[in-house]
Amino acid sequence: MHTTTFPVTHSEAEWRKILTPEQFHIMREHGTEAPGSCALNHEKRAGTFVCAGCEQKLFASNGKFESGTGWPSFNDPIEGAVETSEDRNYGMRRVEVHCSRCGSHLGHVFPDGPPPTGLRYCINGVAMNFLADD
Repeated sequence: MHTTTFPVTHSEAEWRKILTPEQFHIMREHGTEAPGSCALNHEKRAGTFVCAGCEQKLFASNGKFESGTGWPSFNDPIEGAVETSEDRNYGMRRVEVHCSRCGSHLGHVFPDGPPPTGLRYCINGVAMNFLADD
């Protein structure tokens, strides 16, 4: 996966125990969920989206928007929560987004989002959990 050592690390066997098979495929093998398949795409409550692998806070709900792509989309991560790297898989050049705490693949970021950032963090819903504000 990455050559970087992250604050949260596990062996492949440990990740397979922590994550569902679908989460493991997406988060550890750089897979992608089918568009429109995750309930988090429709989540509208106030709260925080966290990494399903390590519970790092990733995105605040007030930065979520409907992109029409079928994946949860955000215009700005919580400061320091994600890192990016170049992804040249499938003959494309994209910017991968991964959790800064455990290195798990979350999705990609594109320069076609709304103001104020102009970015669209297109994130696999299966890679996150949602914590509603009380």
